[in-house]
Amino acid sequence: MAEVKTHTFDAVIVGAGGAGLMAALYASKSVNVAVISKLYPTRSHTGAALGGIGAALGNNGEDHWEWHAYDTVKGSDYLADQDAVDILCKEAVETIVELEHMGLPFDRTSEGRISQRRFGGHTNKETGKPVPRACHAADRTGHMILQTLYQQCIKNKVNFFDEYHVVDLIRVGDTVRGLVAVELSTGDFHVFHSKAVHFATGGWGRCWEVTSNAHSLTGDGAAICLRRGIPLEDMEFFQFHPTGIFKLGILITEGVRGEGGILINGQGERFMERYAPTIKDLASRDVVSRAIFLEVQAGRGINGKNYVHLDVRPETVNRYFEEAGDSRRITKQFIEEKLGETVDLGRTYLGIDPVHEPIPIQPTAHYAMGGIPTDVDGRVILDAQNTVLPGLYAAGEVACVSVHGANRLGTNSLVDLVVFGRRSGVHMARYCQETELLPLPEGPADEVMAEFDRIRNGSGGVRAHELRQRMQTTMMANVSVFRTEESMTKALAELRQLRTEYDRNIQIDDKSKNFNSDLLEAWEVGCLLELSEVTTISAVARKESRGGHAREDYPRRKDDEWMKHSLCFLEGDAYRLGYKPVVPGRYQPKERVY
Repeated sequence: MAEVKTHTFDAVIVGAGGAGLMAALYASKSVNVAVISKLYPTRSHTGAALGGIGAALGNNGEDHWEWHAYDTVKGSDYLADQDAVDILCKEAVETIVELEHMGLPFDRTSEGRISQRRFGGHTNKETGKPVPRACHAADRTGHMILQTLYQQCIKNKVNFFDEYHVVDLIRVGDTVRGLVAVELSTGDFHVFHSKAVHFATGGWGRCWEVTSNAHSLTGDGAAICLRRGIPLEDMEFFQFHPTGIFKLGILITEGVRGEGGILINGQGERFMERYAPTIKDLASRDVVSRAIFLEVQAGRGINGKNYVHLDVRPETVNRYFEEAGDSRRITKQFIEEKLGETVDLGRTYLGIDPVHEPIPIQPTAHYAMGGIPTDVDGRVILDAQNTVLPGLYAAGEVACVSVHGANRLGTNSLVDLVVFGRRSGVHMARYCQETELLPLPEGPADEVMAEFDRIRNGSGGVRAHELRQRMQTTMMANVSVFRTEESMTKALAELRQLRTEYDRNIQIDDKSKNFNSDLLEAWEVGCLLELSEVTTISAVARKESRGGHAREDYPRRKDDEWMKHSLCFLEGDAYRLGYKPVVPGRYQPKERVY
């Protein structure tokens, strides 16, 4: 169908967001590295992370990495592996300083230190009060991280293959031999022959109708690994961020609440006082998302509709500061400087000025806590015994270490990217230096080329965008903030029907080779359908509520039965669930109180 070209590198990294660039930066110090991305690196979704990156620097008040670890474990609803959490929170401090030395333009305190703001779920362990831990560059922190790391990779002469779409992993037994990718501009297939492969492809929020995720976040890396015999861990846990723009899902950063913004219902009440009396609007994301859902369900949405207001107007915020005895005050100039991106989003997408009007928000599908299972060095593992697949690595949102457990703490996605991106890059370089390049199997691209040929030549009349819309609608209605056995069983039946239609009746209109987005988007829909089904199967089986997995028919957490990670395997055309224990530590499970 198309010409196949072969390239050879020591290590190949898929994805040019924060995790991929951090891994590339460290691996490239000693081995020959290629980064393959279906986007230009500076368009990667890390750039959409706004409010901050967490580290216990203590620049704006007392803080300790152990407090950060406690908040992370508590926020995870005690499903995080505590050995990995300790690494995350300890190494966060040195990694932030390293980013500063690379040139990242953090905001500054009056003493010239990195400025830190409050964020949901980050507390003083002794008092339970909010602690400023989010290091920030206005509300464009992810963008600044992305730009800084990309510049460093260019300086280090990392090889970039931009607008190449990875579509298969070359695995032979318990060895990894490389990747297959499609060059967008020509439609040609390329084989990347390597000693090691690293997935850093981000999440799959596009399974849902209302999401903060870009159109490119279709779960390619997770789906490819699943098809190649690698299980996916904790897929039932997907985080809904409480503050997405109404209907659009575009993220309004938690930094707005960190600077004093408050959530208001249709009756003008600051309703989070009912759900989290100590920390209020800065409770963990799962708690706030459920609170918004319950307010709407009780008829207290704005004008009876399914959204509430996020209010950062100075007159409102300062009144609450004064009533609480808080010495802080904000001004219009402060909002324009510290939350400029948020102000721009309101003006551009809603036609309102957040300085003078409240922002209509609703929970939006935001972040995958589950993904490709790895150890703390980013090595992909194959089973409940933590058997490593040599030469395969993953980091970032596509991976599950697990430091996020059932619910990710705000700011910890960016910390995860840089800490485990660095660790996996270092380990991968060492592995490549000690390993010989194994030969490619015969016809390494044949199988995936046949699949693309099937999609290109399909004539069943079913379009990918129709399947995607039906999938997103059923996931939003049935596998969302709240779930039941009935709703998820309904979703599963619909997803299986969609999969059958995809396999038998898919048809595209564009038959060309160059920049054929019709073909590639149809392939992406196949990935999304698989991940939606894995998510739903895993969620049906977990008969409890924990973190981002809230079941109305099983409203309580069951530590005696469900303190374990799920593993979903694809075997032929069927899925099989397995489990492995959570790694315990100093923090024992107890009821979460905010």
